[in-house]
Amino acid sequence: MQRLEHLDKHLVDELARAARETVRDELREQARGQRRRAALYAGSGAAALYAGAAVSLAVGLALDLVLPGWAAALITAVALGVLAYVLRGAARPTASGAVPAQATAPGGRSVPVPPAPSAPPTVGVPPRPESDPDTPHHRA
Repeated sequence: MQRLEHLDKHLVDELARAARETVRDELREQARGQRRRAALYAGSGAAALYAGAAVSLAVGLALDLVLPGWAAALITAVALGVLAYVLRGAARPTASGAVPAQATAPGGRSVPVPPAPSAPPTVGVPPRPESDPDTPHHRA
């Protein structure tokens, strides 16, 4: 009987080890794919940054043909500042399409807060009749 218990324990240990190895291999494969994707996004962002710098330089050089160099650089900087301001405004929530505010839960995690209703709920509340036959009528 003890030999069977020893075999059962050995079998359970083998199954647990195999399951751990399978899960570890699967997580490693997923992490490899995510690292590759993150590297591609980073490369894309760096290329976009350099492309934006090249466009800014081209605009500045084009303006330099008709204006002094300092004015061309100033106009380019102002245009980029306006673009940054517009993009920041587009990223912020608005009143019409408001994104729910974030609250902080214990432990420092942020959790979404549902929007407050504009009117009290009326579901399950019976409508009030204009005149109730059971109530006495008082005349003033």
